[in-house]
Amino acid sequence: MRVRTARPSQRDDMNTGNRSRARLARRGPAHRLAALVAGLLLLPVTALAERGPWHLNMPVGVTDISAEVYQLHMLILGICTAIGVLVFAVMIVSLVRHRKSRGVQPAQFTHSTRVEVIWTAIPVFILVGMAIPAAETLVKMEDTSGSEITVKVTGYQWLWHYEYLDDNIGFFSRLDADSDRARQLGSGISPFSVDNYLLEVDNRMVVPVDTKVRVLLTAGDVIHAWWVPDFAVKKDAIPGFINEVWFQSNETGVFRGQCAELCGRDHGFMPVVVEVVTREEYEDWVAERQAENGQPAAVAASR
Repeated sequence: MRVRTARPSQRDDMNTGNRSRARLARRGPAHRLAALVAGLLLLPVTALAERGPWHLNMPVGVTDISAEVYQLHMLILGICTAIGVLVFAVMIVSLVRHRKSRGVQPAQFTHSTRVEVIWTAIPVFILVGMAIPAAETLVKMEDTSGSEITVKVTGYQWLWHYEYLDDNIGFFSRLDADSDRARQLGSGISPFSVDNYLLEVDNRMVVPVDTKVRVLLTAGDVIHAWWVPDFAVKKDAIPGFINEVWFQSNETGVFRGQCAELCGRDHGFMPVVVEVVTREEYEDWVAERQAENGQPAAVAASR
């Protein structure tokens, strides 16, 4: 029988971990509670370091609206965290200081009008204070005026159709072939060997940078939802109804999302990919698409 022994570095790590656990066990509950609260408060900060498969926080995104949404999220998260810490601290202190073993006698009053007014007024002021900046951002999110490009996006089971209304371009966008092969049961292909597994498509939506893009959303069968986290855009695509959203990316790059509405068997295989390029690259892409469709490439010259 082979007996596996820990390498020196492993033994050192285990010894260090054991010593840390022993020190933590010797500390009182107050120290452990303080450590837990500190860890929770630092969690959003550490999550900013890098977006990865287990990223915990919202992305800042690449649009002005997504940055505002992120700041709202952090503000309200901070308020809720502070309220939670305060409420639980008062509860714990009350339980410890007024326990029966200390001989504390319970108060005989049934209610206090002053206290009831205070604990009603304070939450109202907090909610109003949070609602004002949130409402301002929501108004901006719904304002599609001044858009330079309009794209109609139609959801189907389980693909998207993009139609550039100003340029007379249309195409379907579905899960790319590599991801589709790897997802098949018994394919023998490891998902880890596929770049952007389940988050790549055969035809990307292409838009220019620093340009306000209006997206008209609808569906041809069931309810879908077009979601791109980096744009802070998520809106339902409903059959027989048109929703509209907009975004204006401040950076070039490839930004990925997914259908965010349970739309049937292959709901998890309906990615959204938007490629943001320079204005010149966008005009070249439009001309190329129009040439493929047999249309005169006059759009680039007219811009």
